[in-house]
Amino acid sequence: MRKFIYKFLDGLKDDSKFSIFEVIIIILIAIIFGIIVGCFLTYNKKSNTIYRDDKLDEIINTYNSIKDNYYIDVDDDLLVNGAVSGMTEVLNDNYSNFMGDEATEDFNRSVNGSFVGIGASVSYDGEYNRIVKVNNNGPAYKAGLRVNDIILSIDGKDTKNIYGSELNKLVDGKKDSIVKIKIKRGNDTKTFSVKRKLIEIESATSNIFNEKNNIIGYIDVDIIATNTYKQFKSNLDKLEKNNIDSLIIDLRDNPGGHLSQTNEILSLFFNRKTVLYQIKNKNKIKKIYSLDNNKRKYPVAIIVNGGSASAAEIITACFRDNYKNSIVVGTNTYGKGSIQRTIELSTGASLKYTTELWLTPKGKSINKIGINPDVDVEQGQDYLLNPSFDNDLQLKKAIALLTKKD
Repeated sequence: MRKFIYKFLDGLKDDSKFSIFEVIIIILIAIIFGIIVGCFLTYNKKSNTIYRDDKLDEIINTYNSIKDNYYIDVDDDLLVNGAVSGMTEVLNDNYSNFMGDEATEDFNRSVNGSFVGIGASVSYDGEYNRIVKVNNNGPAYKAGLRVNDIILSIDGKDTKNIYGSELNKLVDGKKDSIVKIKIKRGNDTKTFSVKRKLIEIESATSNIFNEKNNIIGYIDVDIIATNTYKQFKSNLDKLEKNNIDSLIIDLRDNPGGHLSQTNEILSLFFNRKTVLYQIKNKNKIKKIYSLDNNKRKYPVAIIVNGGSASAAEIITACFRDNYKNSIVVGTNTYGKGSIQRTIELSTGASLKYTTELWLTPKGKSINKIGINPDVDVEQGQDYLLNPSFDNDLQLKKAIALLTKKD
């Protein structure tokens, strides 16, 4: 490059001529150099941008004033969390909120799809915690813990009146470390040593129902976590190997979750360029399209209730608007038609705030309205007291609707 530049400068002095090839090379080098410099300057400009105005100065000055003059020392994290909490509170939006470090930890645990633990779920009975679920072949099961065991202590600490995130802190630890759990089983007390392992949250499970010579597949999706698509597809593949005639997707009490996972699940059923849903941000509307060419043609029933929200409602709306052979069964959904962004703070806390609204494929908002099912079915009292497939009225209705007529 230096050679061409020198020749160019000399040419200005003695009017010597360049070949066309040399001129093109010089122009290309100049363009590339200009782009590189421009990008560098733009990057530095963006990275060093700090928005300052009188209002922001008031926050900074208030923070400094309290730190300097309050009659006792105040923790820095406490002030930061308080300021952020106040800003989200005045938005007057149920989905824009501040979460402390414990709430942040619980939130991340629910949507990340995996965590280090022992693979057991508990229910607090007002005094101690009773084990209500033990993952098959998980650390707790292998160690000997079973459903209905009462947890008396963890690593020697009495767990009476300890529950929720406080209990999780006692159980949580580094992968492959040991936690000692003392339990009461009937009249006996036992202590088990449990090795903590990486536990994958089971967010999608499946079953098969045979009804009048019809094979009906069933997938229950509890939450849309980071591993839900993988589990959903694995269950769907397993069901389709059994030559199912139809499919039930159970989204009851599903609070939603990751949009990327939602898109992947939907792409299993819809052609490329199918509008999955639409996003509205400051009066600008963007259509979200399917990512795959696959399409199933068997009938699909979606079961929903008042706990079906957000991404679960996106799936429901997409089937209703796009999948010709589908039906929605249950009760009216929750009605969360907004999308949030999550920011984690250096304090360990985090905040969520609404950035967009989502619309159905046909452009309708379900925010604060929900989705009214095609077939409304209230759940029976027997199911609410002791849930099972046998007394699940909404499931039975879905099966009946999918069963071919003789």
